[in-house]
Amino acid sequence: MVNYQSAAGPRFTAALPAASVPPTALAPMPALKVVTLNLKYALRVERAIYALQAYAPLRGADVIMLQEMDAPGTQRIATAMGMAYVYYPAGVHPRTHRDFGNAILSRWPITADQKLLLPHLGRLRHGQRIATVANIQVGTQTVRLYCLHLGTPSDVGWAKRRDQARVVLEDAATYPLVIIAGDLNSHGIGKEFRAAGFLWPTEHEPFTTAIFKWDHIFLKGFGYPSQAGVGVARDTLDLSDHFPVWAIATPLSVAMGTR
Repeated sequence: MVNYQSAAGPRFTAALPAASVPPTALAPMPALKVVTLNLKYALRVERAIYALQAYAPLRGADVIMLQEMDAPGTQRIATAMGMAYVYYPAGVHPRTHRDFGNAILSRWPITADQKLLLPHLGRLRHGQRIATVANIQVGTQTVRLYCLHLGTPSDVGWAKRRDQARVVLEDAATYPLVIIAGDLNSHGIGKEFRAAGFLWPTEHEPFTTAIFKWDHIFLKGFGYPSQAGVGVARDTLDLSDHFPVWAIATPLSVAMGTR
């Protein structure tokens, strides 16, 4: 990897199209559909757009977290979905020779964003891992979003992956409404988020790759419906080596019958 070591960028972003700007005040705050997907080197962007628009559990997402993206692919998906976005690449991947990083797409205005550098370079490619972070304005409420892609088992051990998760949790500690999602390259690391007070709706969902449960969503300040509130979209056109994962985040202040 050729790493982008500055926390300032590179940075790519676009606001909501004027026709898509939602109302500035909503009472109560609505539930948010969250989708996370590792789109393997951003190779099958058109298939991803089709899945996000046509597959019922993914359709109408309010927040989409994407990993292994480049800027053109992120822009193409955001434009097709009519969403705002922010994208930070972690570096240039040696296999594709293109930027490689995390993107957040939102149906609500993005009011702030940053790149959060995570500790421990990978053993094999010496790759830098990052979290892409954004604040979105949902009516009168601010929701803090984190899109993660933690180190692989071949690159970092469990303890170093835990360190990466804890940097994110430390940053999120002061925010009352938080959604964290992405490819953790681990299932057990989810216990770190649960210990920090997050709900873990994807904990018991099916495999998100061929044999692993690596893609997850965590919620703070939200519940999620006890029926059909989370899932893994396993029949989505072979668009990646990961399946899209989704969850409905329901604000606790208005949640009824949620977990």
